[in-house]
Amino acid sequence: MMHIAKIKHGFEPSSFCYCLLQLISSSTFIMAKWIIILILFFVAFAASTFFLEINLSKITRTTVFKTIVIFSKQQQPHELIQFPLNCTDGNSASTCSSYYPTTFDLDDDSSITCPDYFKWIHEDLKPWESTGITRDMVERGKNVSHFRLVIVNGKVYVEKYGKVYQTRDVFTIWGILQLLRLYPGKIPDLDLMFQCGDKTVILKKNFQGPEAISPPPVFHYCGDENGLDIVFPDWSFWGWPEINIGPWETTLHSLLEGNKMAKWKDRIPYAFWKGNLAMAEIRRELGKCNPTKQQDWNARIENIQWNREEANNFESSKLENQCNFRYKIYVEGAAWSVSEKYITACDSMTLLVEPEYYEFFTRHMIPLQHYWPIDPKNMCEDIKYAVDWGNAHHGDAQAIGKGGTKFVVENLKMKFVYDYMFHLLNEYAKLLKFKPSIPAGAAEVCSESMACSVNGLEKRFMVDSMVNSPTDTPPCTMPPPYTPQTLKKFLQTKESLIEKVKKREVNYTLQ
Repeated sequence: MMHIAKIKHGFEPSSFCYCLLQLISSSTFIMAKWIIILILFFVAFAASTFFLEINLSKITRTTVFKTIVIFSKQQQPHELIQFPLNCTDGNSASTCSSYYPTTFDLDDDSSITCPDYFKWIHEDLKPWESTGITRDMVERGKNVSHFRLVIVNGKVYVEKYGKVYQTRDVFTIWGILQLLRLYPGKIPDLDLMFQCGDKTVILKKNFQGPEAISPPPVFHYCGDENGLDIVFPDWSFWGWPEINIGPWETTLHSLLEGNKMAKWKDRIPYAFWKGNLAMAEIRRELGKCNPTKQQDWNARIENIQWNREEANNFESSKLENQCNFRYKIYVEGAAWSVSEKYITACDSMTLLVEPEYYEFFTRHMIPLQHYWPIDPKNMCEDIKYAVDWGNAHHGDAQAIGKGGTKFVVENLKMKFVYDYMFHLLNEYAKLLKFKPSIPAGAAEVCSESMACSVNGLEKRFMVDSMVNSPTDTPPCTMPPPYTPQTLKKFLQTKESLIEKVKKREVNYTLQ
């Protein structure tokens, strides 16, 4: 009480604090104590309506810059902690830091349904639906694979088997590492074989009949009706440094900006294609559709020499500068071509030379809604007809072009690419009949071990496509799989539309 009395003499009798102290010194001490607690509570509550921003650096051993933003009253998502590439503290090609979180709290349910092309995940894994996948099955895919990727306790280990063209394997592995950074702790232990070439390698005919063994599960960038390869997003979504094509998100943004350079009606009224004609016979045939003195097929085909493009710093091959034609042609190379997403994003009506191969997202694209089909056996005539039709039906042709671009923009967001990988790998993991283990010849890889030791465009594209924080948005919810009836109907609808074009019966307004 002596201490309180001394404090009392320092206040005016009319002051609020003096009254409180009087209460404390009285028989109502307990009641006053609770009044003070309530006052402090309301002060704290008022302060919580504002956000507190704290900048932290040099956390633990790293020099990673981290920002934490806390919102209390307003229903806004918090800003996630950032973990950019850390090449300090001796990180090199042989070391991996442990600063990135290995788990992250995330709601399991999403209000967003995945695009319909996710249904093909079930179809691609159907060959192992009844048998599951054993270690022996995986091992049998070794002779047709370029590398093996194993995930154990959230860490990635890679064993390489053969030389891969350019950096296909590098950016494929990089993409999987970013998936683990986006969803830490959500990717199960896995054992995967990857093929990085062009053509499919697991042929159905080799695994048919009463004495046939189960096919080895091999992941690949494309599939076809004769193969059983498990279709996976290709490396170009994270960048293709050899020809200066950046990660998909930045490239798509550039394409959409390029679309604004010329309105559709002001674009060149021909069908355009630019690429390497030497890649395949189908492309050499396409080259014959260029105009001659005798015939103009409404096509403008440009052969590209990549060594010359590189010497010219790729100035004349920028994708965003190729959206100035009303019509863009897609044609395969040795197998599928990664160019389909770039061509479709141009707002131009895509003239799709009917492909033999498919990517993970292309199987759900609809003729006359997202593209105009071209018969490969009648290319020049079909291209001329499509351009003549489009120039006579501006609104419809423009609608098909915009329909394709809308499909790409809405359904091929990078988040959906990662979600496709997430669901595919999780469904694959459910089929495993063994516990994955680290192969004797495998080495651990991580973002630092891959990006810190490289330079130039390779490093730039890795940094540009790097996932710097776990997501606060759960993966989209998988749509239900096809039934045999719904799949048959879907394929029949596509085929009937293609036949309508072949019979030259598209003379009415589509809108």
